[in-house]
Amino acid sequence: MKSRPLKETSSLEQQRLEEEAKRLRREAQGTPHGVEREKLLRKARQAETAAHLQKWVKSPGLQPPH
Repeated sequence: MKSRPLKETSSLEQQRLEEEAKRLRREAQGTPHGVEREKLLRKARQAETAAHLQKWVKSPGLQPPH
C-alpha cells in the first residue's frame, strides 16, 4: 500500500486551517461583542498562525514564505 506524499497532506492541512479561520471569522461577525466573539476571533488567529507555520516549515531552506 502506497502512502501519500507528506507535501500533499501538509498543503491539505494548511488549506483546512485557512478555511477554518475564515469560517470562524464569519461566525464572529454574527456574534455580539463579548467573550464568545473574542473566543471565536482567538481561534481564527490560532488557525491562521498554524497555517502560516505549516507553509513556513515546508518552504525550501525554512525561508519565510512570500
